[in-house]
Amino acid sequence: MKTIKIAGVPEHFNLPWHLCIENEEFEAQNIDLQWTDVPEGTGKLCQMLRNGETDIAVILTEGIIKDIVSGNPSKIVQVYVQSPLIWGIHVGAASKYKTLSDLQGTKAAISRIGSGSQLMAYVNAHNQGWKTENLQFEIINTIEGAVEALTAGTADYFMWERFMTKPLVDKGIFRRIGDCPTPWPCFVIAVRNEILETQPEIIKTILDIINQTTEEFKEIPSIDKTLSSRYNQKIEDIQEWLSLTEWSQKSLDNKTLNNVQNQLLELSIIDKKGTFADIVQI
Repeated sequence: MKTIKIAGVPEHFNLPWHLCIENEEFEAQNIDLQWTDVPEGTGKLCQMLRNGETDIAVILTEGIIKDIVSGNPSKIVQVYVQSPLIWGIHVGAASKYKTLSDLQGTKAAISRIGSGSQLMAYVNAHNQGWKTENLQFEIINTIEGAVEALTAGTADYFMWERFMTKPLVDKGIFRRIGDCPTPWPCFVIAVRNEILETQPEIIKTILDIINQTTEEFKEIPSIDKTLSSRYNQKIEDIQEWLSLTEWSQKSLDNKTLNNVQNQLLELSIIDKKGTFADIVQI
């Protein structure tokens, strides 16, 4: 039995992995796939890849591209979710801010430096015509930290996946004042180079198993009820999310990579572009 460590956010996108593990599909191929939930998100996942704490990460596209360009010894092996991630832009329920334009010059709560919540704050600022060099950040680690920061006023707004934060909006803890979809496929699968070099067949088997599940995922009987119960979401929210979400079984193409890198470069999030061969497993 070969042990492979994998990590990702504790969100509904990753249920296919849990189903495959619970159904012992990896075990049947002599692979002990050990999943770690990482609520801190992309910045922490990048660090885990760098430190060898995980072999595989299911990770935000823009975050891992930025980190590979900055020296993370990993590669993207395929796109995992093809559709954009819809980032909700949230303020505290009692906040004086009512519209997106009110947030210009205020402080964003981010999970950590290099996280998706930070990168998308730059994308949103660019979309709104704000000066990105004026952005201010408060590091809050997790959604719970964001609740504390927005309630206490140590940060003014928080960007996170819209459906995962919907229960906080329904409870009157957050107000959502806008959305900011990623202009690219949202999740990819990244693997440490060392594992790609020493265990290529095992990685291929893992991808074959997960791809078969994601291809059929929406057809699983009562999958909306399963998702609703596991992730504490209203069934109608899950049904809307399922209708908007498309999984992928394909490699990241050069055009998409260029699009992401050009935007990151324009926003000064990276200072140089990596080559296709540096970033994507060919």
